Amino acid sequence: MTRLRLRVAGGAFGALAAIFVTAAHAHETPAAQSKAEQHDQAGVKLSERQIAAGNFAIREAAAGTLSKRIAVPVTIVPSGEHIAKVSVRLLGTVAELRKRLGDTVREGDVLAIIESREVADAKSQYLAARVAFDLQETLFNRSKSLFESKVSSENDFLRAKTLYEDMRIKFDVARQKLFALGLTGDQIAALPQQPVESLRLQELRAPMSGRIAERRVDLGSLVGREGQESELFVIVDSRVVWAELAIPATDLAVVREGQQISVERGSGAEPLPATIMFVSPLLDKDTRLARVVASVDNPSHVLRPGMFVTAEIPSQQIQADVVVPKSAVQSLEGQSAVFVRTQAGFEPRKIVTGREDGKSFEVTSGLAPGDRIATANTFVLKADLGRGEAAHAH
Repeated sequence: MTRLRLRVAGGAFGALAAIFVTAAHAHETPAAQSKAEQHDQAGVKLSERQIAAGNFAIREAAAGTLSKRIAVPVTIVPSGEHIAKVSVRLLGTVAELRKRLGDTVREGDVLAIIESREVADAKSQYLAARVAFDLQETLFNRSKSLFESKVSSENDFLRAKTLYEDMRIKFDVARQKLFALGLTGDQIAALPQQPVESLRLQELRAPMSGRIAERRVDLGSLVGREGQESELFVIVDSRVVWAELAIPATDLAVVREGQQISVERGSGAEPLPATIMFVSPLLDKDTRLARVVASVDNPSHVLRPGMFVTAEIPSQQIQADVVVPKSAVQSLEGQSAVFVRTQAGFEPRKIVTGREDGKSFEVTSGLAPGDRIATANTFVLKADLGRGEAAHAH
């Protein structure tokens, strides 16, 4: 060590000792710093661009609710309000098929053309009754005018009125028969403008929008007769599906209509929210399970009827001052820790966890509401922190 010539005024030994200590530290290398000082400086330094690319889902720690949940197996079925079976109400033959299996259709689209003598007879009767009714209505109005002018007798007027009412009934019956065969009001109104050769043809239209899930007939098939197919198409709109749950009697106390539950899709995908719409008042006599139905919005069609998945039903709600997702917590040196956002990147913060549910931890110490933490891809930050500590050790 280099000798220092010191001139001490006043002979204070304590001051002299302090000078020697300072001089000695001036010649120490950075490698001689304590491990405690290195630990205080530990952290993951990242640029703003690196943080954005890392998708760390930074958010503030806050109060929240922990939910104890019951896991229940679920069967996905079509929604009873979003499925339609398209049937024929007449005897005939499939003359044309406009839609195939899997096609997307809109409400009112023509699915098939049915050729039927029955519908031809019904249309002909309607057109004849319409012409006779129009004529009889004209004669009745004329007879009424003559009677009111005292030109014709009351007997002539009553005779004309009787014929008019009789024809009106026949016209209404012919019109109702067409409704029974599946024609709409617009189709019936357009009949007088149709060519005679098309009277034997009947359009089968989609009653709702969706996809053709089943097509049960082929071109030329006989339909509507006894022993023949009457349901020609099944249309399903899977943007909304039903989740059918079987709940044990012991768990029915935590289930209610209108309750929000979640349907797990597996493979790490986000669960879909669902609303319980029906809780059966009956139990199956063999299994002692109750049927529960929940409605699930399924805009991306990820849930398909026939799938077996899992639903989680909240059974208990616990309020906590600080709640963090489990994805935010890593184990460092045998203790739980989160990564807090700093100006330079992230620093690890050891925490103490308390109660938990399937997705979150309660934090009892080490983190305050408002602290910004990484909640996704935190294993990357842990790996970077480990590499940094290894570099310091060398």
